[in-house]
Amino acid sequence: MVIETFLLSLIKNVYLVFNLNTYVPFMVSRKKEKLKSIIHPLLKQTTETAPGGVSLVVPQPNINATVAQNILLSVEYFCRGIATIEWKHVSSWGTTKIVEWKSGNYVNISTVYKDRVTTFENGSIQLLNVGMRDAGYYFITVTEEYGTNTYGTIIVNVYEIIYEDLHFVAVLFAFLAAVSAILICFMWLCNKSLHLFQKKTTNKLTASTTEEIELETIEC
Repeated sequence: MVIETFLLSLIKNVYLVFNLNTYVPFMVSRKKEKLKSIIHPLLKQTTETAPGGVSLVVPQPNINATVAQNILLSVEYFCRGIATIEWKHVSSWGTTKIVEWKSGNYVNISTVYKDRVTTFENGSIQLLNVGMRDAGYYFITVTEEYGTNTYGTIIVNVYEIIYEDLHFVAVLFAFLAAVSAILICFMWLCNKSLHLFQKKTTNKLTASTTEEIELETIEC
């Protein structure tokens, strides 16, 4: 009787363990499938509605220019949607908004830069007739319609042409040319005087020789 009870208990435990081992992975699998069925639509929705991102390339981050020169602030942006481009100038005189535009929609140019700024589809701008106050940092912000944005910076150095130095060089050159001309004239006069002196000396010697010959002839 004891042996039969033991065998019955053993068979029951084995049966329960077998069912438990079969049931638990089944429940875990069901939970995974349920979780996947909830997350997958979200992932799919995120992939469809998430912005593709925006990138910006600044090929020339440093520009050197002289006064009254035209400069090109060259950039190139890439994005899937419609982008809004904004340029700002930061210097010791403060921060100034230059221009803002949306591709194919509008272009707002600051009053200070009216008739001095030209915009391009790739995000670049051209500044006409730059002055000393145009030196500084130029910041570009490209914002995609989904809210993603990126930034770029270009440093512009403007140098003034020092006309006083050029004037000094011109005056010095003219002075040296005048001195050279005077020296040439002086040397020519000296040469001419020397030639006249030699000619007079030769004439005197000739006259003296002629007189001596005549005196000898008379004495004879």
